Amino acid sequence: MTTAPTVHRATAAAARATELSKVYGQGETQVVALDRVTVDFPQGEFTAIMGPSGSGKSTLMHCVAGLDSFSSGSVRIGDTELGSLKDKQLTQLRRDKIGFIFQAFNLLPTLTALENITLPMDIAGRKPDAAWLQRVIDMVGLSERLKHRPTELSGGQQQRVAVARALASQPEIIFGDEPTGNLDSRSGAEVLGFLRNSVRELGQTVVMVTHDAVAASYADRVIFLADGAIVDEMTSPTADKVLDRMKAFDAKGRTS
Repeated sequence: MTTAPTVHRATAAAARATELSKVYGQGETQVVALDRVTVDFPQGEFTAIMGPSGSGKSTLMHCVAGLDSFSSGSVRIGDTELGSLKDKQLTQLRRDKIGFIFQAFNLLPTLTALENITLPMDIAGRKPDAAWLQRVIDMVGLSERLKHRPTELSGGQQQRVAVARALASQPEIIFGDEPTGNLDSRSGAEVLGFLRNSVRELGQTVVMVTHDAVAASYADRVIFLADGAIVDEMTSPTADKVLDRMKAFDAKGRTS
């Protein structure tokens, strides 16, 4: 294994991975999906994770979000070490401290938009903060659509519901896995704008896996993975700069 660059930030971390490794298989069939990755995701910042197919970007997000186990190293959400949690505790942490937005909207078809937004809190037996919930609904522009069911909403509107659902419980961090992958460019731009505004206006922390340079340009910074290791970081990204960096992967493979 090679030693990966360490990416540390001065701001307090909403999530942190330290010497994180994920290995599948043994012997000749062994695959190193993550190779001792150390990275912070600062509070109140929008981070995009990019890299070639098979680089480990989704694996990194899934391990940090508590959706997948890891082979060695550590992951913390705030002050909580994930490796020390039992399954029930991990489920509770994901429910209480983490928001998720996926490429598939994952809405329940029998529930209205509002019921889908509040569902995680309903399951947890918690009432939403009414003022915060209204602020989130206004930000994503759903005030006129709250009684509609998913089949009565466009794809972009459904993903707005998913964004509102992730924000409504005031999580410590939101993870997005290709959240605009199923949307047209206009709807995708709207959803990315809402995520950007949630960081700027609501102080939210967002971590997003994407293959799209335009989507990455909405972030405060981009970290690049190759062969399971962090190989570069870019702050104040633009679509052109991100695209150029990704082209360098195609031309040269992994950089040292």
